[in-house]
Amino acid sequence: MRIGLFIPCYIDQFYPQVGVATLELLEKLGCQVAYPLDQTCCGQPMANTGCEQDALATYRLFVSNFEACDYIVTPSGSCAYHVRHHYDVLEQTPAVARVRQRTLDLSEFLVDVLQIHTLEARFPYRVGLHQSCHGLRGLRLGQDTERVGDDFSKIKFLLHQVRDLELVALDRPDECCGFGGTFAINEAAVSAKMGKDRLADHLRHGAEVITAGDMSCLMHLEGIIRRQQLPLRVMHLAEILNGAV
Repeated sequence: MRIGLFIPCYIDQFYPQVGVATLELLEKLGCQVAYPLDQTCCGQPMANTGCEQDALATYRLFVSNFEACDYIVTPSGSCAYHVRHHYDVLEQTPAVARVRQRTLDLSEFLVDVLQIHTLEARFPYRVGLHQSCHGLRGLRLGQDTERVGDDFSKIKFLLHQVRDLELVALDRPDECCGFGGTFAINEAAVSAKMGKDRLADHLRHGAEVITAGDMSCLMHLEGIIRRQQLPLRVMHLAEILNGAV
């Protein structure tokens, strides 16, 4: 099984350790991983700012980079959602259809494709889980409070396999952090207040580390943590599953 690894632009620029952890984790689990060197962005930032026509060349580059892969895996529910649901503006060639269908967030690839039930990882900390909106409500990586149904979470399923990790319960487990890409720029005050509310929930329940499947949300929260000098740190899910302490 040939896996194409897509690393979002903000991870490439600001959190390269997350990309490394994702690669190492996939290889530990027996995957043959390829990293196309001319990959750039999925095109989401341009599309979200109303410039989707300008993003079409980026969309096509993504398809050409990954069309030969059995699966395209990314440590970002947001990017995976964008490829699957917004590449409908392209001509739906077999290559485009295949890439849209085969692009998966890291957690759903591990749970749904590899069907991982045992991980050799240890993380002796109290961890709060932030569930990003794109992953939770877009990709359906877990049950949200707006729907009636059985409780499930693919990320929690993976975290429960990590030795010595204590997952803390939150008052509002699926509330938005306020990032929302350009929302954090256009509505900075509202965005910051939402982020502060989320952090207060984690602190109230004794979390030492906040994790998520989207580093963009964690980047937003980390900015507030640093400015307010809070006793918290953020780590992407891939870093924890890869065994980092």
